[in-house]
Amino acid sequence: MENSNTDFPPFEDCAKRLRAIDDVMDILSGKWKISILARLLYKPMRYSELLKHVNGISGKMLSRELQEFETNGIIDRKVASTKPLAVSYEVTSYGMSLKILTDSIADWGLQHRHRIINDL
Repeated sequence: MENSNTDFPPFEDCAKRLRAIDDVMDILSGKWKISILARLLYKPMRYSELLKHVNGISGKMLSRELQEFETNGIIDRKVASTKPLAVSYEVTSYGMSLKILTDSIADWGLQHRHRIINDL
């Protein structure tokens, strides 16, 4: 049955977009992913810096999230041959394409915070 409302795209187009959203959510879902990514989009950071700046995350969870980002090509793990070894994480050029998403989330968050504070 065809939708007669011309304001809506065909169902097939919607289904493709919804699958794409599901794909993004598979990569970015969870309590910590966006927080980690947002920090790394501003500057490369060492593991200990991330652990300090992502409030409440455990070391085990941070390691897992970083590994998943690395597997998906979002970040690179850089190991400097110093003593002791210095490991840092930075966003890849592919991962930088997510900056527009984190910027949009930040903008919405600022608007929401302003709305809540002003409505009190």
